[in-house]
Amino acid sequence: MNIRIAAIAAVVAVGLFGCGEQKKPEPPKVEAPKPAVVAGPQKLKFAHVYETSEPYHTAAVWAAGEIAKRTSDRYTMEVFPASSLGKETDINQGLSLGTVDIIYTGQLFAGRNYGPISIGGAPFMFRDFDHWKKYSTSKLFDELAAGYQKASAGSTVIAITYYGDRMTTSNKAINKPSDMKGLKIRVPDAPLYTLFPKAVGANPTPIAFAEVYLALQNKTVDAQENPLPTIDAKKFYEVQSHINLTRHITDALLTIVGGPLWGKLSDADKTTFTAVFREAAAKATGEIIESEKRLETEFAKRGKTVVKTDRGPFIAAVQKYYNEGKLPDGSELPWSKDVYDQLQAIK
Repeated sequence: MNIRIAAIAAVVAVGLFGCGEQKKPEPPKVEAPKPAVVAGPQKLKFAHVYETSEPYHTAAVWAAGEIAKRTSDRYTMEVFPASSLGKETDINQGLSLGTVDIIYTGQLFAGRNYGPISIGGAPFMFRDFDHWKKYSTSKLFDELAAGYQKASAGSTVIAITYYGDRMTTSNKAINKPSDMKGLKIRVPDAPLYTLFPKAVGANPTPIAFAEVYLALQNKTVDAQENPLPTIDAKKFYEVQSHINLTRHITDALLTIVGGPLWGKLSDADKTTFTAVFREAAAKATGEIIESEKRLETEFAKRGKTVVKTDRGPFIAAVQKYYNEGKLPDGSELPWSKDVYDQLQAIK
């Protein structure tokens, strides 16, 4: 019995000591804390199709500085002018893709996403500048902007800038609708821009903005239409002899923030962006008004023939389409009669 006990004790001893020194359990590993990731300023892209000399561009550059300052450099913005990021159609598409963050665009281009907002860019829609100004701050405009936001996956109109009264340049005088019959006139590539030319028997030809000067110079088209400051900045007067004051559209540019950016801005940043771009719009609007006044006489001094066109017959030619609710091609107008009546009722 003693021999058996001794044998068991020996086995136990081997289990405890026979395999060498017993390892002490290792303490659990504690990872060193990772350094906090500090987000740098977000770089934004603002795209438009206008020249660097135009008030729209200088206002955008001013806004870029203000955005950086008022957000403590959390947002910085580079402005890409003169179609450097694409034609107007391209930059509108870029908003939804997130390839551009903010753009200037015409109301008729915005109307591709939400038809009713295009009413502000339709021919002879406003009686005068004062009518347009009241519309730009109206409940109706706010409702149309909200409709655009819903239809465009969150892209948001935060400001509207007076673009100017659109005039017609050509190599002949335009005094009455018949003077435009058969005239091949360049218009922007948005369907509603063809309403005025078609109503008076002209031949509207969509051409990208950056290509207009060459098209006039090569006589690919006979005429074009734009506000006086744009005619000056793009030097269209160099290849056209007559500035016809048709004032057929009292036009504006929308400042639109793309849905991908707008969706991640805090409420405070949304307020900041809106305030900055509305201040920029007011600056550019004031400069455009002054430029229009100056250029009416300045073009004459440059040897251009400035024609004070009687708008009455042109208004009548377009008005019949509003009365019928149809475009010249037979398609329906992109806004309801109620929206049209509300706009006309603004006093």
